[in-house]
Parts: sequence; structure tokens; C-alpha cells
Amino acid sequence: MKRLKQNGFTLIELILVIVMLAILAVATYTVINPQKRFKENRNAQRRADVNAILNANYQYYVDNDGVIPSTIQENADCFSGATHTEICKSDIAGLTCTVAGYISLSDLTTNEKYLSVMPIDPTGESTYGTGYFIVKNVNSKITVCAPSAEDTTISISR
Repeated sequence: MKRLKQNGFTLIELILVIVMLAILAVATYTVINPQKRFKENRNAQRRADVNAILNANYQYYVDNDGVIPSTIQENADCFSGATHTEICKSDIAGLTCTVAGYISLSDLTTNEKYLSVMPIDPTGESTYGTGYFIVKNVNSKITVCAPSAEDTTISISR
């Protein structure tokens, strides 16, 4: 009995071609505008950090019968600049958050109960601050924002 020769591609060959095309697509996507991709990545990190800070404050609020950290100042919004509202970095080499103009949220990082460390803006430009700002309004609604966000506004309230 003669075997008929079948023309076509094997499954392995098809998978290899698809994988190579996917790798080329990702490389092309990154090469086309890498600065835009870096901005998007930094902004995604900022959104995650702002959300983590707000969630930690909410957990603190729940655990303390509706009391928020006393260091959070009342202000119209994060961007008004009426008062200093930048969150201080965790204690660094003896630095305390009493440095003028920074808000201590050490209640959230003590014993790593709500946050293991205070998130810091991806650019890390501030010497003592995290690059994130926090305020409360007259009704104690908390807003956390990232004023260093690139080409967008990142602000979350609860």
C-alpha cells in the first residue's frame, strides 16, 4: 500500500510562526515610541500607589471606628497648594516626618499593618516626600493624588 504524501504545515511549525510574529509585534510596539510606553508604565505605577495609600487609609478608618489619621490636613483638593499636603517618606536615616510641610502617615506603616512601606513616586524626585499628596475635605472624605503624573491627572477619593 502506498502512502500519499500530504502537503501542509505541522502544528509545531504553525506554533513557532505565531510565537515569532508575537515577539516581533511586541518589539515593534516598544520601539515605535518607547518614551510613551515609559510614561504609561510610570502612570500605571502611580495609579497603583495612590490606590494602595487610599485603601490603607480606609482600612485604618474601619479598624479605628471611623477615625482617620490625625495628620491628614483639611484642604479643598490635592492640587490647590493652599497647604502642604505631601506625604513624608518612611523614617530614613533618622529623618522624622516633622520636616516642615510633610504629612506623616506612620500609623499606616507601623508594624506593616496597612502598608509595609510608603509608596514613592517612580521618578523619586522629592528628597523627603513620596511625591503623593493627601487631603481631606470638610466631611473627612480623603483624596490621594499624584501631581507628578505625566499627561494625565491621577486622583482618587473615598
